[in-house]
Amino acid sequence: MARLKSELTVECPCCHATLVVDTNLKRVVSHVEPERSDKPSLDNAQGILRAEAERREALFQDSVHNERTRGDALSARFEEALRQAREEPVSRPKRDFDWD
Repeated sequence: MARLKSELTVECPCCHATLVVDTNLKRVVSHVEPERSDKPSLDNAQGILRAEAERREALFQDSVHNERTRGDALSARFEEALRQAREEPVSRPKRDFDWD
């Protein structure tokens, strides 16, 4: 595509994309992103998919284990709170007019 005299080519300092800006329109008319250096190759796609599946399975198994032991942890906390409540002396709470 032919460039107009009113178009400027600018490189973005942030993402290093190439921008073509039309000064008459005061808009970006073209945007080209640079090639990523960390782009995965398709040669290793099967390994990447396998690793992601293993990671998802590990997260799922961890959440299943946490859910199974959650009841035990809650009952232990309840027993501890009940024991503390039994050890505390029973006293009548002070009201505002009791302080006078």
